[in-house]
Amino acid sequence: MALGLILHSIGIITVMIAIGVGLAKTFHFNADTREVFISLIVNVGMPCIILSAIFQIEIDESVIRKIFLVFLFSIVFNVLGIGIGYLFAVVFHKKVNRAKELAILSGLGNTGFIGIPLCAVLLGPEGALYAAIFDAGVDFTIWTVGALLLQKNPRIGFGMVRTMINPPLIAIVVGMIMVLVGYHPPFFMRDLFDRLAAIAAPLAMFYIGIMTISLIQSSSASFRNSRSTIWLPVTVKLVLMPVFAVLIGKALSLDEILLQTFLIQAAMPTLTLSSILFAKFSADEEIGIVTTIISTIAALFTIPVMVTLLNLYLLR
Repeated sequence: MALGLILHSIGIITVMIAIGVGLAKTFHFNADTREVFISLIVNVGMPCIILSAIFQIEIDESVIRKIFLVFLFSIVFNVLGIGIGYLFAVVFHKKVNRAKELAILSGLGNTGFIGIPLCAVLLGPEGALYAAIFDAGVDFTIWTVGALLLQKNPRIGFGMVRTMINPPLIAIVVGMIMVLVGYHPPFFMRDLFDRLAAIAAPLAMFYIGIMTISLIQSSSASFRNSRSTIWLPVTVKLVLMPVFAVLIGKALSLDEILLQTFLIQAAMPTLTLSSILFAKFSADEEIGIVTTIISTIAALFTIPVMVTLLNLYLLR
């Protein structure tokens, strides 16, 4: 993966986020506008990225095996990240009762909003497909391990399964079924998927820019209260986890496209959903907001550095 392409993509993302920051000054960002952005990204853009990728690459037995491998790797890797985050929290912040929140913030990344569009740009349709499968593993981990970790009285039931069903996951299942039964959608549908897929990355970056300004304006006290702990999830998520992804992937002798996908997805900042997840289970919502902002900004610098350094290691 060429450094120029990485810097080019990160530069475009930075400009898009800056546009979002500018847009934040033109309207009032509230719950309704937030839902519009999320609905367009999650319900339209991301499913179309997945369907566009599925219908652009040849799905054979090798690709299907890789899909199952990516899904299993994602779950194991994310659980490992949560475990490392919890261990670090216990060791370095014994007096702070935030170990569970710090563990989730350390282990789970924004592999949907940022990861899938970025993999689509850097690695093409095949990378986008594997990135979507990786994100499905993140969703599975969020609503199983993450939910159980945050619950005061952990319960496993149908509600947990229902929360894991979302448009991107449905797109993966429907697309794979179409491929397996040999159905090829007409050019009109494929062209529609391609065009709608293009909205995901800009909208996601605009949303991050708008959300960042909105949260900074309303959460200055949160920054002050969380500054002593914020380094931990940011360091684990943006530095340690990409290194572990490459080491594990290389130990498994994975091919280049899978290694690159794992590296990019592992390097993603903390998931945007964290504050919502914490609010749902009455956890510390403030640290989720602050970590999302700081890690997203920091990722603009760490992603090109980590991807470049670890790619040099892969070429050895």
